[in-house]
This record gives sequence, C-alpha cells and structure tokens, in this order.
Amino acid sequence: MEKYIFGTRNNIHIIDLRITLPLLNKSLEALFNIISKSGKILFVGTKKQSSVLVETVANETNNYFITKRWFGGTLTNWKTISNSIKRLESIEKRIHEEQQKLSKKELLTLNREKEKLNNAIGGIRNMSNLPNLLIVLDTVKDRIAVKEAVKLNIPVMGIIDTNSDPDLINFPIPGNDDAIRSIDLYINLFKETILNAKKTIKENIDIGESINPPKENISSNEKKNSSNEKKNSSSEKKKSNFKKIKKVDLGKNKTSIKKSTNTNKK
Repeated sequence: MEKYIFGTRNNIHIIDLRITLPLLNKSLEALFNIISKSGKILFVGTKKQSSVLVETVANETNNYFITKRWFGGTLTNWKTISNSIKRLESIEKRIHEEQQKLSKKELLTLNREKEKLNNAIGGIRNMSNLPNLLIVLDTVKDRIAVKEAVKLNIPVMGIIDTNSDPDLINFPIPGNDDAIRSIDLYINLFKETILNAKKTIKENIDIGESINPPKENISSNEKKNSSNEKKNSSSEKKKSNFKKIKKVDLGKNKTSIKKSTNTNKK
C-alpha cells in the first residue's frame, strides 16, 4: 500500500487522491462495460455502516448482495448454498399454506429459521449463476469473499484502505472504507454507472429484432410509384403471354401447311 499513501500525520496515513482518481475512473469504466454486456454484480458489505447502503443499491439496480455475514463456500461450494435457498423457499411456502394449522411454537421456530436464512442468503436467493463482478467495500473483513472470487477467476473491485492487500484486487480503489460519507460516495458512483449502462442497453436494442416492430410511414408519392410499378409489371406479363400464344398458333399453321402439301403430291 506504500505507493497509494501520500504521507503520515499524527500516526495517521493519508491516501494520495492523485492516484485514487484515475483508478476510480478505471474501475467505473470496467463496471460500465460489464453491465452493458448484461453482466451481474454481487455487492459485499458486512459492516454496519455499509450494510443498509449496499442492500438499497443492489435492490435498485437489480443485483445481488450479502450484508450480514459471508459464509465460507458461498461461491466455491454453491451446491450447499442452493440447498439452503431451497430450504428457505420451502419454509416460506409452508408458513403461507399451513399458517392456521401450525401451533405457535412451530410458527416461532419456522419464522426464526426463515429469518436466519434470509439474513444469510436472502440477497443471493435469485442468483442462478456465478456473478460477473464482485464489489467488496471492506477487503480486510471480507477477505474470504475475495479469496473465493480469485479462486473462481471472478474479477474483484474493492475499496482498499491503508491496512488492505491490493494484490488480490483486480480493480483497486484506494480510499477510506470506514467513514459513512466515503462509503456513500462510492455507492452513489456505482449506482449511477450501473443505471447509465442499463440505459445504453435499452437504446442499443435492434428494432428489427423486436417482436412488434414499428410500421414504416409511406408517403403518397411512394404509394403512387409502387402502384405504377405494379401496373407496368402486369402489362409486361400480358405482353409475354400474348407472344407465347402467337408462337403456338404459328406452329400449328406450319404443321397444317406441311400436311396439305403432302396430300397434293399424292
């Protein structure tokens, strides 16, 4: 982290913003490119000051999040996580269908298990495939998430503080990961970039590939030209048919003339 630090004052390390700004722009460009290719993001922020902000931005941008605790094997051991998601869905279904039949004790135990599972995997319950990018707001606390992403070759974007290791991060953003103002700034930038990328996806949709393409407005002159072309083509067809009939008649006359000459010779 020495190359990202400007200096120290009162035993406090000061990050060099001249390095932070170009790295932040590079990270936002990478985020824009991933979203414009219909990629999915997994936000990881298990700190108290970042958990609410992470959840809101993930829900607003239709992405995944983990805010309570990163369980080991969330990415590398996806089978067990998918089984937990199925268990959560079955509990919700049972509570909805058998709420009146169940006793108070059974309802309490089911609701507790549901809340526990929802806190752990509620933000990734709709995640069918691995994410295209992992955004980690504290690379020290959530280092297990970073290691799992590196193992699966998933690019990682992270806020690296003075006590972080930038070697494992593909898109490092040197900055303070503790202050609420700085976290709010990062999340607002991520949100704006994702929404702008989604707008470009909508604008770049091919109209010809749409199910109901818009009808083309044909002017009156174009309509007249098309009608004249149709008339010309029909007249040409009639002329060609007339020529064919003439040829056939001539052929018949020739055969009759030959027959008459043969009878006269006899």
